Amino acid sequence: MSQFPPVIRVGLIGYGFAGKTFHKPLLMAEPRMRITRVASSDSEKVHADLPDVAVDADPATLIASEDVDLVVIATPNEYHAPLARQALLAGRNVVVDKPFTLTLAQARELVALAARQDRLLSVFHNRRWDSDFLSVKNALAGGLIGRATHFESHFDRFRPVVRKRWREGREPGAGLWFDLGPHLVDQALCLFGLPRAVHGDLMKQREGALSDDWAHVVLEYDRHRVILHGSMLVAGGVPRFVVHGEKGSILKRRPDGQEAQLLAGMTPGAAGWGHDPDPLLGYGGNGSEQEIPALMGDQRRYYAGIADALTGIGPNPVPPIQALAVMAVIEAANRSAREKASVGLDLTNEEIAAWP
Repeated sequence: MSQFPPVIRVGLIGYGFAGKTFHKPLLMAEPRMRITRVASSDSEKVHADLPDVAVDADPATLIASEDVDLVVIATPNEYHAPLARQALLAGRNVVVDKPFTLTLAQARELVALAARQDRLLSVFHNRRWDSDFLSVKNALAGGLIGRATHFESHFDRFRPVVRKRWREGREPGAGLWFDLGPHLVDQALCLFGLPRAVHGDLMKQREGALSDDWAHVVLEYDRHRVILHGSMLVAGGVPRFVVHGEKGSILKRRPDGQEAQLLAGMTPGAAGWGHDPDPLLGYGGNGSEQEIPALMGDQRRYYAGIADALTGIGPNPVPPIQALAVMAVIEAANRSAREKASVGLDLTNEEIAAWP
C-alpha cells in the first residue's frame, strides 16, 4: 500500500448529506488527497461545489476509473456492502460511511475480501475525534473518577416532524439506531472493549414515524454498565455524557460542535475549528467540584490517518475488526429488541481474540 503517487486520488460515491457535509470538506482538508470523481445523479449540485471534478451517474463507472485510488462510499446504508464489495474486487481501497453494513454477515464478507485483495478497508467513525468524547476519554484515562461503574452517552435531538428522506423511511438500514447507534457503540467500545451482553429497546415515538426514532441500549459488562440513548423528541436538558466511578463523577453537558461548524460552511482547520467552550465538570466524593477545559476536536484526523495508512507510515485509523465489532453490537441490540431479552455478541473466538 506504500506505492502511492504524491496525491491520493479519491472517488466519492454519493453527494447527499453525508457526502457533501462531512466527507467532501474533510477530504479537501487533507493535503495528500484530491477528489477526482464523484458518483451522483445530480451533477449540477456537485459542480456547484466542485466545478473541476468529473461526475459519474453510475458508481460502477467511478469504481472502474483509472484515476481513483480510494473509493469513499457515502450512499444510503443499503448500498454500503454491495458497493464496497464491487470496489474491493476492482482493486480499490475503500472507506465506508457508517454503518459499515446492514448485517454482521455482510461485514464479515467485506473484511475477508479486503484481506484477500490486500486492500485498505475502513469505516468512517469520525466521532472518535469529537471534543466531548476526547475530553471524557482523557479524564477516564487519567483516573479522575477511578474505575467507571456507570457510563451514559446520549445523541438526542428535537425533530418532532418526520421528514421525507430515506433515513426516516422504511428502507433497509433506516431509523435512528442505524444512523446514530454506530457512533454511540464505537465510542463505547473504544473505551471499554466488547460487552458480554446487550439489551436493546427500540421504538417509534413520533406521529407518522416509519422507522425507529428512539433507542435505549445497555451494554453489559461484569462490573459496570454502559447506557447508549438516542431520541428525536428531546428539546434539551440532557447531558451528552454522564459517568460515575469509584472516586467521583464527570459530566459533559454539550456535544462537540464540528457538525454545526460544517453545516455553517466552516472550512476544517479554520480559526476556531473544533473549539469547545463547554468544560468537563468533575465531582469528587468529598463534595469538591472542578471545571476542566474541553479538549479540541478534530475530525480531520480520520482522513489524515487514512493517508498515513495508504502511504505506509501509520495504521488504519479504524481497522476492519473494530468496525465488525460495532456491527455485532448493532445487530445484537436489534435482536434483543425483538426478543425482549439480553443477548450475547455473535462473534467467533477468533474475532474476539483479534479485538485490540
